[in-house]
Amino acid sequence: HPHIEGPSNLEVMMLMKSLESRGFVRVTFSWQYNYCYLTAEGIEYLREYLGLPAEIVPATHKKAVSRPEGRDREEDRGDRAPAFRGDREYRGREGGFGRGGGL
Repeated sequence: HPHIEGPSNLEVMMLMKSLESRGFVRVTFSWQYNYCYLTAEGIEYLREYLGLPAEIVPATHKKAVSRPEGRDREEDRGDRAPAFRGDREYRGREGGFGRGGGL
């Protein structure tokens, strides 16, 4: 496996196949890639096997810090200008490039 030194890709795939047969992992194949997802039973199994406390959860299962309700995107910008203002900022009164600008 490219991200882990030691096991080959075949060994990782066989491990995932074994965990899938026991219901600890859900494997999805799409566009020539296997995607493996831990189930709730798989998380419990790994906690027990590795001796981890219940407070440790996968990063994908942690609640994300959400924005407070009622805030508008315009308020978040502060003093920044809008990200896209069209092409008007590039053309002056005397012309410029595009649509008849220039000499």
